[in-house]
Order: sequence, then C-alpha cells, then structure tokens
Amino acid sequence: MIMIICTSICSNYLPKAMVLAKSIKQYNNARVLVCLTEKEIPQVARDFEYFDYVVLSRDLGFENFEGFIFKHSIVEAATSVKGQLFKYMFDEFQDEEKFVYLDPDIKVYSELRELYEILDENEIVLTPHLTIQEDSLEAVMDNELCALQHGVFNLGFLAVRRGSESRKFIDWWRSRLNMFCYDDIPRGIFTDQRWIDLAPCFFDVCILKHPGYNIAPWNLSKRKVKEVKKYVYEVNGMPLRFFHYSGFDSGANEAMIKKYVPNRNNAIYKMRDEYVREMLAMGQRKLGSIKWSYDYYNSGEKIDKLARLAYRDNIRLQYKYKNPFNESNSTFIKYVRTGNKINTKFSKLVRNFIKK
Repeated sequence: MIMIICTSICSNYLPKAMVLAKSIKQYNNARVLVCLTEKEIPQVARDFEYFDYVVLSRDLGFENFEGFIFKHSIVEAATSVKGQLFKYMFDEFQDEEKFVYLDPDIKVYSELRELYEILDENEIVLTPHLTIQEDSLEAVMDNELCALQHGVFNLGFLAVRRGSESRKFIDWWRSRLNMFCYDDIPRGIFTDQRWIDLAPCFFDVCILKHPGYNIAPWNLSKRKVKEVKKYVYEVNGMPLRFFHYSGFDSGANEAMIKKYVPNRNNAIYKMRDEYVREMLAMGQRKLGSIKWSYDYYNSGEKIDKLARLAYRDNIRLQYKYKNPFNESNSTFIKYVRTGNKINTKFSKLVRNFIKK
C-alpha cells in the first residue's frame, strides 16, 4: 500500500501542481492525483510525468455538476469539490488506506515520515494555521484575527486513513461543501475551511503541530527556517516537511516574508527564489494565464458575478435551469437578491434540512 496524495486546481494552477507533484515524488512513495475543475483536460496535464491520475471534477459523482459549479467563483470551485474528491478516492482506490490533500501552492521538502506514523493510529489529521500565540499587536492582527476569520485549521492540508470515523467525517464535510462553500466571511463561511472548525467537536481528530508541516506566511513570525546543509532545511529545530506558498500570485506571500523575515540572508529567500525558478520552468508565464472554462456560458458570454449569486440564492432557478451554462446573464440577473438576505424559499429548504 502507498499513500495517495491529491490536489484540486483549475488550469491556471497547473505549474504550481507540477512543482508540488515533482517534490512529492522526490521524497515520498506516493501516487499523485490531480482534480481539475475544467471542461477538458489540457494535453500538458495528460503528459506530465509526475501526475499519476488527472480527473475532472464533473466525473467525481456529483448529481448535477453544472448546476453545482455555476454557483461558485474560481477559488470557491476548486475548494468546493474536495469533499466529493475524498469520497471518489475512497471508492476508486479500494486497496489503499491513506489519503492526503495538499494545496497546489505547496512544495514538499522531505519525507512525510511523521504523517505516515500518525495515520497508523489516527483516521483524521489536521494542521492549525498557528501553533504559538503571537506577542505583538501587529502579528495578532495579521495572523490570529485572520485565523479567526478564515478558520482555525488550514485546509491546504488534510490527511485521512480509511475507517468508519473518517468516512463519517468525509460524508459530513462533503454535504456541507455541497451546500455552502463560498467566500462569504460576513455569513460565517470561508470556502471549505470554516466548516472544519467544527470537526474536532464532531469527530476524533489528530491535530498535527509539528512546525515543519504547513509553514506559511501566517506563521512565519513564530517559525524560523534554517538551512542545515545544502537544500536541507529545519523549522524551529525540526525537519521542514512542506512549505505553503500561499498568496504567491497576489504578492502577499512575498510581502509577509519580507515583513516577518527581514534578513535577506535567511534560507527562506533561497527557497522562494528556487520556487519561482521552478514555476517558470513549468510554464507559469503561459499556463498561469489560462482562462477558467467555467467562467463562461456555452455561448462564450462571460458569467457576471450577479448571475452566479442570483442562481445560488434562488432554489427555483436551480430547479428550472439544470444546466445554467446554456443560458445567459440576462436570464438570471433580473432575480438578483436585495441586500444580504438569502432567498426565503432557500432558507426554508435549509431549515428543513437542519430539522432532519
């Protein structure tokens, strides 16, 4: 048995997924599965030697994928399918026991040996954004308040071992993401992450606090990177397992590194420079600008955000237009909600679900 490590992307994140997959294979005995939320699989993804499997989100087993995915922006979409992806892997790889999700903007730097051992004893493993309390007001505002808004645990990583507890967990999480996987902090949700704040309340969860797992911009104030020998790194004296280059495209990653690691001689700058070179070698300039195929109606018209919101919040539209990609913005925008109140019929549907 070997570990299945998956990631979820749209085509513009292919270079990141390529760097991730190559780094996984360099240090770990694992197969890599890429879930792609696009209408077709680009040939470059089919040909990449470090991808063992590439599966389209529409083939994961959703009841009405077109209606489901229409409700999501590109960032929401890539996270909304993750629960269904784990169910797919459980069903597809019956002989495998251990499954890991890693965000595409992660690079692995060594063998995930602690994780292998932890999964022998635990069915669900999570990493928190933060493991050490901040001691400056600015860092509290940057990191602790941000974690409270976006979720205690970072869902750039999730590991499960096949079992009754993990099956219940995946079924619960999949159900919630099928209904509510939106970037809507005022309503208490941030894509797939905020739901997992509840996971330790409902399930037996192992919280992995090893500083070498999921080091990222939001914990750099308390995690110190050191190169102990060429291309071998430690974090707070422990082996670096993987670094999460979150915020790479927006510039937030670089800004937070400069803020919390001002010494340009620190090993983290060498790591980031190497990551940039690898991304360019994987075709970032070209592939990184690929347009999302689900951002357009079948006619070629670009989908207006208001049309997505109207369809999302009106259950009658969802029943009437099973494949909204066959329509146009004019079909949906006239139903745009007023204020922030969700459609009343949808509210009734939710209430009925909660009563079950």
